[in-house]
Amino acid sequence: MGLLSNRVDRESLKQGDHIYSWRAAYIYAHHGIYVGDGRVIHFTRRGQEVGTGTVLDVLLVSSGPAQSFVPCPTCIPLEEGNGVVSSCLNCFLAGGVLYRFEYGVNPALFLAKARGGTCTLASSDLDDLVVHRAKYLLDNGFGCYNVFKNNCEDFAIYCKTGLLVVDQSTMGQSGQAVSIIGGPLAAVLSTPLRLVTTNVYGMAVTAVGVYCASRYAADIGMRKDVMKIPVEDLTHRLATNLIQVVEPQILPAMAPESHLLTAR
Repeated sequence: MGLLSNRVDRESLKQGDHIYSWRAAYIYAHHGIYVGDGRVIHFTRRGQEVGTGTVLDVLLVSSGPAQSFVPCPTCIPLEEGNGVVSSCLNCFLAGGVLYRFEYGVNPALFLAKARGGTCTLASSDLDDLVVHRAKYLLDNGFGCYNVFKNNCEDFAIYCKTGLLVVDQSTMGQSGQAVSIIGGPLAAVLSTPLRLVTTNVYGMAVTAVGVYCASRYAADIGMRKDVMKIPVEDLTHRLATNLIQVVEPQILPAMAPESHLLTAR
């Protein structure tokens, strides 16, 4: 992987990798966890979606598999998927290119990758634990799909880190969702400069600065409103809407997976 692209070859994949593929001319990326043997566990929006009531709904529909792609006979077609599903790598990519999400990047690299949803400052947990979380959620679900708070990238990031945003009224951990909001926000916040200057370059620099600051502050590795939640406890919390702050010291006692929580 390089500075500008996270594209990788299939041969380089290993269990626990967070992978993604861009859809519809880079409008949106679909994310999942590679669990080995050519299989990917991922969170689909069909049958689970909470609409935004905006043009984003149209964009998300257009971000599905390429029209020319034909699913294999052993996998559930993505348009018929319901929640967390397991697919072969070909069906997951749906005719797209394979990319690997990066963890533990430094701030300079994070900001250099201007498009969100490709990397994070947060560290990944051990591969065995990542695969365990993905397989557990395959059987138990990941709640209701929401483009801003609980999407396929949120699923993959949770599997990799065990971190979840505790305040359900705020943005989830998805970098691409932050990018969707961050661009218009930067434009709005830079607009007042027009009252004091006509320098287009100055306004552009301000807009870029606001956008980068919003991405950096919203990254899962920087946020203070996240906590480590054991996957065995997560599905109950999602079902009962009990995602809330828990004292860190009680987590090991409630988590069968806690002995594996060693960041790499």
